[in-house]
Amino acid sequence: MNRTHPSLQRQLWQQTWPMALGVLSLLGFQLVDSAFIARLGTAPLAAQSFTFPMAFLIIGVQVGIGIAIAALISRALGAGEEARARRLGSLVLLGGSLLIAALCIVLWWWQTPIFRQLGADDAILPLIRRYWGPQLLASWVGAVLYFCYSLFRAHGDTRLPGKLMVLTSLINLALDPLLIFGIGDWAGLGLPGAAWATTLAFAIGLGGAAWRLRQTDWMATQGLVEEALTSTRPFMGIAAPAMVSQLMPPLAAMLATAIIADLGETAVAAWGLASRLETVSLMVVLALTMSLPPWLGRCYGGGDWRQVRRLMALAMKVVVVWQLGLGLVLALLAPWVASLLAGNPDVRIELAILIRGLLPSYALLGVCMLVVSASNALGWPLRAMIMSCVRLFVCYLPCLWLGAQLGGVPGIAIGAAVGNGLAGAVAWGLYRRSIGSSGKADETAAYCNK
Repeated sequence: MNRTHPSLQRQLWQQTWPMALGVLSLLGFQLVDSAFIARLGTAPLAAQSFTFPMAFLIIGVQVGIGIAIAALISRALGAGEEARARRLGSLVLLGGSLLIAALCIVLWWWQTPIFRQLGADDAILPLIRRYWGPQLLASWVGAVLYFCYSLFRAHGDTRLPGKLMVLTSLINLALDPLLIFGIGDWAGLGLPGAAWATTLAFAIGLGGAAWRLRQTDWMATQGLVEEALTSTRPFMGIAAPAMVSQLMPPLAAMLATAIIADLGETAVAAWGLASRLETVSLMVVLALTMSLPPWLGRCYGGGDWRQVRRLMALAMKVVVVWQLGLGLVLALLAPWVASLLAGNPDVRIELAILIRGLLPSYALLGVCMLVVSASNALGWPLRAMIMSCVRLFVCYLPCLWLGAQLGGVPGIAIGAAVGNGLAGAVAWGLYRRSIGSSGKADETAAYCNK
């Protein structure tokens, strides 16, 4: 049995810890956002929770573009095509920014029918409307900043994105109470204040990223039209399946919200807080999905499948051990965690139930997320899309719906946990099959060509 070389562990740690710290801070301030909003009452918290699926939709598109950025640029660098990597960097920043802007405009225009379909009633819609405009602006600025992060990661720099994530998180945390609750005689903005705080924080981070990019030679101003004609097809070959894969979670979140809306406003509020806690608890997995693909892309470009297998084996061990340990600890501390996040006693009770049922299952959910991310970097975008589809629409949503029908909020917790477990098992099986066939075929071809 092969052991992981200590130097590989160190390299993975050095690549991942800045992103883990950045993801923790970024997702932590989103969780604190929800905790502040919970102090405004159950209705504002439910209004914010109804916007999560649409916010995840925007994030899904931006992550799909970011995956394509990291994959293509890292492969170009691995093949020694530095000039092409610079042209790709310029194209994806410009095109991605325009695409996200168009999506935000559509979501603003159709907000009322969208949120009605999600189950929002006439009492909640005015609260959503006041919040949704600044939140869309925050989403656009955050997406452009994320594209800059993807460019840095493709070039092997994970430290600056991690530092900027921490910086924007601290700025947001400082602005949140001021803009939500006010200061002195000023009453504050209430729910929209959280979105404006995020917008300002992301704008400052974007300024820092742009300043740093001007000091590099990672972007080009010439040959962009020709590069666009050449690279659009391979870019869309990665980005389109990746976007579909990333859009499936928001679609599933919409359907899950609609299922949970039948259980009442309190259940929606508790589910919204649990969703925020989920992303924070998955910080190591999310960091690995950012730091690992560019590394895998370079191995893919060089045909080094042995290194790919070593990296993936190490990453899988880290994910399972970390998520299972963290999940069990948070499950034991569920009442205290819920009391910190929720002000309403009913919301606290239901949130504690969700924490106990969901958090330990994220060990296998993390396996699935890692496999999907790696598949895009290793030239299997369609397989990644299929895995995402199976996870959500074959494993997760049917179990969630069945749990809601049979047991209310406790049933939802159990059903979602079972769905996560099934998804992790299926993803691991597909990965083993894919890495076995692709790795052996490429290594055999390399041997025969010597």
